[in-house]
Amino acid sequence: MTKTTAKAPLAGTPSLLRAINDRAALELLLENGPLSRTQIGTLTGLSKPTASQLLARLEAAGLVLPVGTTAGGPGPNAQLYEVNPAAGHVAGLDVTNSEIRVAVADITGSTLAEHAVPTKGVPAAETVAKVAAAVAETVRAAGLAAGSLRTAAIGVGGAPDPVTGKLRYASHLPGWHSPRLVEELSEAIGAPVSIENDVNLAAVAEQASGAARGSEDFVLLWAGAGTGAAIVIAGRLHRGFTGGAGEVGYMPVPGSPVARDVRRRKFGGFQELVGTPAVRVLAREHGLGAPTAEDSIAKALETPGAGDAFLVELAGRLAVGLAAIVAVVDPQLVVLSGAVPTAGGERLRALVEDELARLSIARPEVRSSALPGSPVLLGALQRALADAREAVFSTH
Repeated sequence: MTKTTAKAPLAGTPSLLRAINDRAALELLLENGPLSRTQIGTLTGLSKPTASQLLARLEAAGLVLPVGTTAGGPGPNAQLYEVNPAAGHVAGLDVTNSEIRVAVADITGSTLAEHAVPTKGVPAAETVAKVAAAVAETVRAAGLAAGSLRTAAIGVGGAPDPVTGKLRYASHLPGWHSPRLVEELSEAIGAPVSIENDVNLAAVAEQASGAARGSEDFVLLWAGAGTGAAIVIAGRLHRGFTGGAGEVGYMPVPGSPVARDVRRRKFGGFQELVGTPAVRVLAREHGLGAPTAEDSIAKALETPGAGDAFLVELAGRLAVGLAAIVAVVDPQLVVLSGAVPTAGGERLRALVEDELARLSIARPEVRSSALPGSPVLLGALQRALADAREAVFSTH
């Protein structure tokens, strides 16, 4: 007699297929706005009865809402559906050594409120409480009750160590180095928290809706008070073994001092060429002194002769650092972001692209950031939304 054994369930069970179809429909509604049952069926390849059952499930779970009907076509009007904005709320934070900027959005990505608080002089021991208070104030401004957040994402000028979780490369942020930082912030805010490098989040935002949309291999160079890069390969952020990929501020480049003890020395490398303090010094050398680097660049754009020479030299400095990065990564695209490239606009971008083409065998296109406001804050919201949607859409 042959012995039989129970077979393991095959992949593609009805419940799994329903979950896949539900998620696909929700993504389509997020991307395309209100859709009818017929439109969802066409886009997903589902039959009308199956699409109707899908929408009934999602409506019962509070994930979609009916929002009017089609009009103007032949035949009866069709009911339209959209993702329920109240299905979840998230917070994104952009943290610097001078302020905390917070935005709260609903699950569709619509920003409901923004708030900023200064952090100068805040004792390190009060950092977590200060962050939690800023988030709570923004939640109130959005008209939401306390405890409404599904998740929060925080952009900082450093990188969490993937092994220890401790923040690295962030000596300028007192109070952000506790080994339990994520747990402490999550407890204080009342929602799961993720921490990501600020320049990486700027790249997330550019890829989602900015200059890198549609690109899966690009480098974002950030030049401002700090200097950094984000590297996206095959559509994914490359963080490196310790989370420090893109920490190019201390990268040795021609024309700047070599920082031989980067853990102690606070100068040297690429930052000494393109950071805002260096830009102000360069501007003064060209007779274009101004209170800020941005003001200096604006003055240069309006000053023939001296301004042209200044912009050419600044573009050369940016291109030297980019040439080193491009030689290793060979990206399809370079995106310029941060205070310095933003102030220089199209004129500086074109000069950088031309000089990079002379320095590098690879000649990627160079684009300026195409995002309004803070790219870091927008990227933080994108990261929080991705986490929240995964949790909300996968568990209904």
